[in-house]
Amino acid sequence: MSTPSSTPAPPRAPTASPPAPAPALRGLVRDTGAERHDAVHAARWTLSGTAKVTGDVAVGEARLRGLAAVGGRLTADRLTVHGTLEVVGPVEVRGSGVFEGTFRPMGPVHLGAGNVRGIARVARELRVDRMLQVAGALEAPSVRAGLLELRGSANIPGEIVSLSGVHARFRGDSSLGPITARDVVLRGPPPGLVPSILRRVFGGAAHVMVERIEADRVELSAVTVAYVRAPSVVLGPGAHVTEVVGTIVRQHPSAHVGPESRSRPPHGLSP
Repeated sequence: MSTPSSTPAPPRAPTASPPAPAPALRGLVRDTGAERHDAVHAARWTLSGTAKVTGDVAVGEARLRGLAAVGGRLTADRLTVHGTLEVVGPVEVRGSGVFEGTFRPMGPVHLGAGNVRGIARVARELRVDRMLQVAGALEAPSVRAGLLELRGSANIPGEIVSLSGVHARFRGDSSLGPITARDVVLRGPPPGLVPSILRRVFGGAAHVMVERIEADRVELSAVTVAYVRAPSVVLGPGAHVTEVVGTIVRQHPSAHVGPESRSRPPHGLSP
């Protein structure tokens, strides 16, 4: 009597070993004058001058004064820049990032908190877990922040999403995409009320265009918005909204709701 042959068990797939932990950050890199590195991996990096890093930067804290160019990824616990920082790869700052001067990242940016005092031109998405403060000019495809406070100008064609609020006082021409937040307050300088010093610096009153706002509360002055949806809407001087879905609790006499109206030019004059 023959016994049935046993079928061999299929070979087990090799189990993937867990990734090796990143080496601890140790040491100090101090650059003065003009320096070049393949990579920077240290507990602290200080710069006073010019530095070019062809690869990645991973530091606990970076204090950069002057011009720094990073060809790869930049990760840090804290980052302070006084001057110009250019980064080709993504930027990840787990704590606070302070940028006083010019910040030009080509990859996505993720900050714990951000403070921009100057110009930030972000080529990819900008995400900030807590507060993002801007005093100057901000350009980014889209912004997500716990709270956005802007004083200056902005060009953000994509979504602006905030868990708390978006508060802006514009000092230059600005264009914003759809805004979603709990509280939205946007103010531009009304024509004729711009101080002379601002007219010399910025060339007159700011022209601010916003695609859409959805919030619990909206307050607008001297800005133009295509669509607003909010239970509470306050329209201050110079506000123009094409369509409002919600309750206008207060409206200045110079504010306008509906399609923009233009009077016909006098006979014999072209528009």
